[in-house]
Amino acid sequence: MQIEAQLTAGVVAAVKELYGQEVPETMVQLSATKKEFEGHLTLVVFPFLRMSRKAPEATAQEIGQHLVGNLPDVVARFNVIKGFLNMVIADACWLNLLAEIQHDGQWGLTPVTDESPLVMIEYSSPNTNKPLHLGHVRNNLLGWALAKVMEANGNRVVKTNIVNDRGIHICKSMLAWLKWGNGETPESTGKKGDHLIGDYYVAFDKHYRAELRELTDKFMAEGMDEEAAKERAEKESPLMQEARAMLVKWEHNDPEVRKLWQKMNAWVYAGFDETYRALGVGFDKIYYESQTYLEGKDKVMEGLKKGLFYRRDDGSVWADLTDEGLDEKLLLRADGTSVYMTQDIGTAKLRYEDFPIDKMIYVVGNEQNYHFQVLSILLDKLGFKWGRDLVHFSYGMVELPNGKMKSREGTVVDADDLIAKMIEDAGTMSEDKVNKLEGISEAEAAEIARIVGMGALKYFILKVDARKNMLFNPEESIDFNGNTGPFIQYTYARIRSILRKANGQWAMGDCQCSLSEKEIALIQRLAAFGASVAQAGSDYNVSVIANYCYDLAKEFNGFYHDFQILKEPDEQKRAMRLALSEAVAKVIKTGLGLLGIEVPERM
Repeated sequence: MQIEAQLTAGVVAAVKELYGQEVPETMVQLSATKKEFEGHLTLVVFPFLRMSRKAPEATAQEIGQHLVGNLPDVVARFNVIKGFLNMVIADACWLNLLAEIQHDGQWGLTPVTDESPLVMIEYSSPNTNKPLHLGHVRNNLLGWALAKVMEANGNRVVKTNIVNDRGIHICKSMLAWLKWGNGETPESTGKKGDHLIGDYYVAFDKHYRAELRELTDKFMAEGMDEEAAKERAEKESPLMQEARAMLVKWEHNDPEVRKLWQKMNAWVYAGFDETYRALGVGFDKIYYESQTYLEGKDKVMEGLKKGLFYRRDDGSVWADLTDEGLDEKLLLRADGTSVYMTQDIGTAKLRYEDFPIDKMIYVVGNEQNYHFQVLSILLDKLGFKWGRDLVHFSYGMVELPNGKMKSREGTVVDADDLIAKMIEDAGTMSEDKVNKLEGISEAEAAEIARIVGMGALKYFILKVDARKNMLFNPEESIDFNGNTGPFIQYTYARIRSILRKANGQWAMGDCQCSLSEKEIALIQRLAAFGASVAQAGSDYNVSVIANYCYDLAKEFNGFYHDFQILKEPDEQKRAMRLALSEAVAKVIKTGLGLLGIEVPERM
């Protein structure tokens, strides 16, 4: 039984015996004692003053004396500061807790059962006209970590991806490949398929801009002002007209266009899969907008018949959300084509048919906040039981020292290039450390570099509250000091080295040794892991886990600096410190694992 639970039960019993009142456990407020006071846990006594009818100090004194008398194995002594009862927890109690942590393979995690709530999490959502970039990296890492955290909180989780594989942007890449590709393939060029198609998306934009400049100059020479000339150029651009014509053919199932679309998309998917594997993420189910947009149209038409939506004179279909404090939302254009909202409704319909979802979480950037506010209301109106309570896991943009990324101009930070660079930098940074490891092969050194490089990337992104914009700094992320992934990984590897040297000799047995405040602080930090996991789940904030792992690693390093472990002469203390070190390593590995971060056994 955890110390907080024992104290809570003790306080409830004390109030009943001292003041004759039954109180709920929720009234017992415990927190870590402030560092300037003696104690480990503090009880707020103000909620009990109306029962004691005494001053805060007197009430705290009475409850403290009761706890020492009735729970001597838990509360060694206490002190009172105004309305706060600071309790010093007995060493034996901490030792029992350490033994519990050491032997519990799922410490801090809530088991999942067949009756657990089913949570679906959507993340990634790429377009098939370009490779994944740094923004996608943040999305994928957040989505995967959130899925692991929700599972650690006792939920069944289904990880899904919706691929944007239709629309004018796809046709731009297809048309550019037909015009300037000369039959290039990933095999003939040696390029990943998503990179190859992305090059043609950039090529289309380059030719289109040149065409617009030429047409604008022509119309201005004919006497039009610049603004009117630009507008006419955009309308009459032969290149854009061809792209639109291709989209119409696609929507009418033209066999040649569809065949080309399938071939080029297959190249892209193969490229995506390679990047996903490198990131260590995956999905249980992938949906495609080409398969969901018609479902969305059907659902909107169903809502129209029920009077949930209305049709304007031009034939377009709208939802009036003014009663909800919002505006009117277009669902189908006058020509009957769908918008993103319609597609999301269609995807929701298919998902609801596939899975008995209890909660739906969308991992999408904060520029779509309004979109998901509207989607929630529309899904609720259409009868999806989780619609009103859907969660938009809204995250900020990743910014770079030299400004924002632009896909059309080819100035994005490519995910594959970033991954390769992080691993290369990790190899360089850890070269001296790795070279000191005896008997390590080149393959092992390369694997350590991969684990450290990816750990640096993932941790740097995930330690920041997702709601905030962030500046990604590769050099800072790979540092072996400070709040970084490599620092935590190195702490884990250091502990594993200590344990290997101990050769399994750290069974605590019936340990009765005294504990230092640093040892108690470490055990207390380990005990708080479950609360951090619960907070990360309830707040949808995976950075809580990242920063917990850093605090734990930092706390251990302070202990390691001040105390002997292997050279401790007292056998019981040595065994206890080895057990404590092992528990820290276990929790670090579990915590980082929730973030999708691996740990090396040697570094």
